Amino acid sequence: MPLDLDATDAAPHPAWLPDAALAAAGGRRLALDLTSVDAGRHGVLDRAVLGTLATELERAVAAHGGAVVAATDSPDLTLRLTGLAGTTPADATSVRGDSAGEADRAAAGPHDGFTVVRADGRVTVTAATPTSLLHGWFEVVRQGEAAFTGADGVAHRAPAAALRMLDHWDNVDVHPVMGQVERGYAGGSIFYDAGVVRADLSRVTTYARLLAAVGIDRVSINNVNVHAREARLLTDDLPEVARIAAALRPYGVRIHLSVSFAAPMTLGGLATSDPLDEDVRAWWRDAADRVWEAIPDFGGFVVKADSEGQPGPFAYGRDHADGANVLAEAVAPHGGLVHWRAFVYNHTQDWRDRSTDRARAAFDHFAPLDGRFADNVVVQVKHGPLDFQTREAVSPVLAAMPRTRLALELQVTQEYTGQQRHACYLGPWWGELLGFRPWDGAAAEGATTVADVVTGHGPDAAPAVVAAGGGGIAAVSNVGDDRFWTGHPFAQANLYAFGRLTWDPTLDATALLDEWVSLTFPGASPALRDALHGILDGSWRTYERYTAPLGVGFMVRPGHHYGPDVDGYEYTPWGTYHFADRDGIGVDRTRATGTGYTGQYPAPWRDVYESPDTCPDELLLFFHHVPYTHVLHSGVSVVQHVYDTHFAGVEQVEAMVARWEEVAAEVPTDVADRVRERLAEQLRSAVEWRDQVNTYFLRKSGIPDAHGRTIY
Repeated sequence: MPLDLDATDAAPHPAWLPDAALAAAGGRRLALDLTSVDAGRHGVLDRAVLGTLATELERAVAAHGGAVVAATDSPDLTLRLTGLAGTTPADATSVRGDSAGEADRAAAGPHDGFTVVRADGRVTVTAATPTSLLHGWFEVVRQGEAAFTGADGVAHRAPAAALRMLDHWDNVDVHPVMGQVERGYAGGSIFYDAGVVRADLSRVTTYARLLAAVGIDRVSINNVNVHAREARLLTDDLPEVARIAAALRPYGVRIHLSVSFAAPMTLGGLATSDPLDEDVRAWWRDAADRVWEAIPDFGGFVVKADSEGQPGPFAYGRDHADGANVLAEAVAPHGGLVHWRAFVYNHTQDWRDRSTDRARAAFDHFAPLDGRFADNVVVQVKHGPLDFQTREAVSPVLAAMPRTRLALELQVTQEYTGQQRHACYLGPWWGELLGFRPWDGAAAEGATTVADVVTGHGPDAAPAVVAAGGGGIAAVSNVGDDRFWTGHPFAQANLYAFGRLTWDPTLDATALLDEWVSLTFPGASPALRDALHGILDGSWRTYERYTAPLGVGFMVRPGHHYGPDVDGYEYTPWGTYHFADRDGIGVDRTRATGTGYTGQYPAPWRDVYESPDTCPDELLLFFHHVPYTHVLHSGVSVVQHVYDTHFAGVEQVEAMVARWEEVAAEVPTDVADRVRERLAEQLRSAVEWRDQVNTYFLRKSGIPDAHGRTIY
C-alpha cells in the first residue's frame, strides 16, 4: 500500500519531516521546561525559537496521541533550557560531532550543542540556548524509538562546524539567461516571484524547519552574481529582506545577503568603490548600520569579486584582503561576517596559451594574503580548483592559509552532476573531500583533514582561527519552489547529507543515506528500503562512469552545462581544456614540464600528483597529458577504461530503472511518477554521454574497443 507522505497535492513535500517521523516522541508525554530562564537574556533569534519549541511538541503529540505535560509530571521526554551557557554535567561525554573532546567543544563556542541524558526510560535534553535545544529536539526525532530504548547514559552533541551555511543563487527578477535561480534545477525561488519578495513566506518557514532538523543555521538569500535589481535588497528592499529574516528566524536560521563590491557606486552614487577611499568605507559602515537596525540578527555579507565579470578591488590596484577588510570593518560592530569567495580566475584566457592554468588561480591570488584578512572574514574556497566537477583534486588553498578563516564550499545543486535530473547521491564524494589529509598520505590514521582545517583545527592555525572555530562549511542550495523542493525527490538526500556532515564531518555517507530513507519513507518495506539504497548508494560513481573520465573535467555543453559536448569548451576563453590530440589527452600540471600546479600542494601530495606512476587513476587526466595506451593502475589502458566505464555506466542506470519499477507501487503516485520520469531522462542522457565520449576517443585514438562493442 502506498505510503501517505503528504495528503495535499498542492503542499510542499514533507521531505525528511513527515508527521510519521514524529511518532516515537509524539506518542509519549513531553515537557518543555523553561522555568529557570529569563527570556530577556536571549537575542531576537532565540526569543523567536522559544515559541517554536512549544509548537513542535504540540505538533508531535497532536499527530500521535501523546501529551504535553509539566516538567514535574514525570514526562518521557523533557526539553530543558538551562540558561547557563557553557555548562555540561560533570559525568557527560562531551563531543563535537561524536568523537572529540571538551577542548574542542570550547572552541566551538559556549552556546553550541546540547546534552542528552537517558535514565530509566526517560530522556532529558538540555541546552543553553533555545536554538541548541531545538537541535536537540530534532536529534530525538531523528533517532526515533532508539532515543528512548537505548542504553542509559549522558552525551553532549555539538556541531563540528561553527558556521553551517547555504548560499541561494536566487534572482529577484527572472534573469534573461539564467532564469529565476541561477544553476537552479527545482523551479523558481521560494523567496521571490515576479520581481518582488513573495507575499506568502510560509514555505520559507517550512524550509527553515527542514534546515534546523539537519543543523544548518545560516542562509544567504540571493545570487552571488548580484544584478542591478538584486543589489537593491541592501537598500530600498530592506523591509522585504526583514520579512524573509522573520520567516527563517523561528527555526534559528540567520539571514545573509550577497552584495556587489561596486555598491558604493551603483547604489550610493560615489565615484569610486576603492576600498581604501574613506568615503567608500563610510558608505559601507552606514549600509551595515541600516541592515542591522532592520534585522538585529543579520549574519553578514557574501561577496563574489573580480570573478567572471563581477567588480572587485583589482580595478583600483588593491588586493582581496583590502577588498574584504573594508566590509569586515563595517560589519564588525554588529558581530557580522564577510564570506569572501576565492573563486577568482582569468575567464578571458587564450586557449592557445598552455602556461595559464585556471586551476592555479585561487592559490596564486589568495595564499600570499594569508594573515592579512580581518578576523571576521571567512575566505570561502570551492572544494576543487576548477568548478564543482564530478571529480577534481582538493583545492590546495585549503592547506595554504593557516592564519585565515577558511570555509569549504560545496555544491548541493547538481550543476555538473546531472542537474537533479539524474540520481546522483553526493554524500560519498563530500565524505572523501572532508576526510582528505593534505599533509599526509591517504592511509594515514589520525592525520589532519580538510574538515579539521575548516573547523579551526589545522596545523599552525592562528589563535583567532581556533577561537572562531574556523570558517565552517557552505554550499550552493538545491532548493526551489518545486513540490519536492529539489526537482528530483532523490536529490533531497544531498541536502540532508550536507546538513548532517556540517554537524559531524566524520559521519558515514552510506549511513546518512539510510537515515534519510528511514525518515523520508517511514514504514517502508525492506524491499523499498533496499531499492532506494541500491539506486543511490553508488550513484555518484555511476554518474562519473558515463561522463567525463579520469578527472579530466567539463566536456559539457557550454552555457547550461547539461549533457555531453566533448570539445564544447576546448577553444573558448574559460580555461577548461582537455588538450586531446591524436596521441593522448589530459592537462600537464606538473612542475617538471607543465603549469607547476602540483607545486601548490604540501608533501606528500605534491610528489604523488607529480608522477603518473603514483597519481591516483581517478585524477590522472587532471594532472597529466598521457597517451591513450597509458596503462592505469587498474591494468587497462586509458582508452579501454573510457570504453569500459561508459558501457558499464549505462548498464548501471538501466538497473536503476528496473529496480525502481519493482517498488514504485509502494510510494505515492506523484513520487513514483516523478522518479520514473527522472530516471528515464537519466538513461537517455547516459546513452548520449556513452556514445559521444566513446566515439570521440575512438576517432581521436584510432584504437578499437577490445570487446568489439558498438561505437559510432
